[in-house]
Amino acid sequence: MDINSRQARAQAIKRTTLVGAIVNLLLSAIKIVAGVFGQSHALIADGIHSLSDLLSDLLVWFAGHKAGQAPDAEHPYGHGRFETVATLVLGFLLVAVALGIGWDAVQRLFHPQALLQPGPIALYAAGLSILIKEALYWYTRAYGVRVRSDLLIANAWHHRSDAISSVIVMIGVAGTLAGLPDLDAIASVLVAVMIAKIAWDLGSNATRELVDTALDPERLREMSRIIRHSTGVRDIHMLRTRTLGGNTAADVHVLVDPDISVSEGHAISVLVQERLMETIERMSDVIVHIDPEDDECATPTKGLPMRTEVLGRLDQRWQEIPEALTRKRVLLHYLEGAITVDVFFPLRTFVDAAAARQLQQRLRAAIQDDPEIADVRLYFG
Repeated sequence: MDINSRQARAQAIKRTTLVGAIVNLLLSAIKIVAGVFGQSHALIADGIHSLSDLLSDLLVWFAGHKAGQAPDAEHPYGHGRFETVATLVLGFLLVAVALGIGWDAVQRLFHPQALLQPGPIALYAAGLSILIKEALYWYTRAYGVRVRSDLLIANAWHHRSDAISSVIVMIGVAGTLAGLPDLDAIASVLVAVMIAKIAWDLGSNATRELVDTALDPERLREMSRIIRHSTGVRDIHMLRTRTLGGNTAADVHVLVDPDISVSEGHAISVLVQERLMETIERMSDVIVHIDPEDDECATPTKGLPMRTEVLGRLDQRWQEIPEALTRKRVLLHYLEGAITVDVFFPLRTFVDAAAARQLQQRLRAAIQDDPEIADVRLYFG
């Protein structure tokens, strides 16, 4: 994610959070006061729910501020998971609110003398709350979708939970006014259950991100299809994905022709990266590992000598072959648990194919007792 996107996201979170905080403060005061004077325990519980939103707004503002910062030495992958942690904390906060509201309502149900008798003012306050919180939901959600912030979308649903709980409160108050005294307390229990369900959804999604859960199978199949249809790609394996602050990161092993150059392999990796980031929504980081062979089933090449040691072995074994000293360069291929050596000679050194074949036989014979060198191939030009 570039700096402009991070800044736009941070500004959207700050703006919507400030609006939400002001609305929640005013609305919670209205509902609590109306609940007290209107004798509605459910409306008081709903007011406390709105008051808890102030804490969540503060949490969202802090997380949005941190997530908007660019990567640094301590956070080289960025600060996106500050949003994830804040979402998880928001879930725990809602659980606490749900438990408190539910416990108090159940206690009132078992003690009928503690039941309140709501008045019409509670009905009006609940209706006002529904309208305001639903508007706040759409306002916050629109910004969340625009800047691709799961935290803002989660906070939008937090606002909608207030609207839904106010609907339940309105039903409870209306039922009590109609002569069903238990309905207000029952509505409070339903509000608590609904808040707990929202908390569970928020917490489980945040936890899935924190433990690096992969994308859903459908998106993985789409990514696999895009990679396989990229020029130069023979096959793929070890496609791994995770989410980071609402964005997606992936790494994949791509099988290519083992004889291509390093630069061509790099070009293929860049192509795969660009196609994924252009096609897959919220894809922010792609790491492509180029494989000359399928390392899930091929003989491992771990432990084989590296270039300096291999060249030393070749010089030692070919010291009796003067033509070997005229080579221009040596290319090493680490495949199937052994090394294949490509040797390039100037074309003018050899006048016919028979001499070239004879040289190849001599070079091969000199290294045939080395178990880590599989073959020698000669090229002239």
